[in-house]
Amino acid sequence: MSWLWSSSHLLRFPVGPASPCHGGCAEVDSMTEAVAGQGFLLGCISCKKREEVPARTTVDWHFKPLQEDKFRHIFHYNHPTADILHEDFAERLRWQGTLNTDVQVGAVYIHNVTFNDSGTYRCTFHRTLFLPVADMWVVVEKEVELTVVSAANRELVSVVSEILMYVLIVVLQLWLIVVLVYCYRKIWDEHEAREEKKAQKAQEASVVF
Repeated sequence: MSWLWSSSHLLRFPVGPASPCHGGCAEVDSMTEAVAGQGFLLGCISCKKREEVPARTTVDWHFKPLQEDKFRHIFHYNHPTADILHEDFAERLRWQGTLNTDVQVGAVYIHNVTFNDSGTYRCTFHRTLFLPVADMWVVVEKEVELTVVSAANRELVSVVSEILMYVLIVVLQLWLIVVLVYCYRKIWDEHEAREEKKAQKAQEASVVF
């Protein structure tokens, strides 16, 4: 017995909010602007709602160029095999996703981006969840509208860099606070243990005399 569930999400914004995190996995939208002649990471994440459920997942990428109506099948990943399926992307695609059968990150990296790479990319997860009662088959589709430009948008790059800098500062401060609290509690517990031992020894000594 098997169940089928499907979901479709469109990623159309350069920077989007992360969806709710499930067991350490967060669905973050892909960037949508690439620079000609450089590399670009096509992001695609599909988190399981229950991290503890084992699963097997394959990922397919399709591409629809500008001014065209049909998608081309360009890439397939079935761990540990990654296959480039279209000659336009020969030797230019590299798997950058999860390196096991339970795939949640389905990203691919495009080498040497060209203006012909502008268009719509569709990422499809085919996931089988191994449940105690029956296996469930889940299909998740996401799309990335990619624009290729001749030069990077400096304003966007600076904004993203500044945001990442502040996020890093906050994370480091929180980590420092956690470490300090942990060390303080550990030292205090050791102090309490020593005092308790001293009191116990003093009590035993008073009983003897």
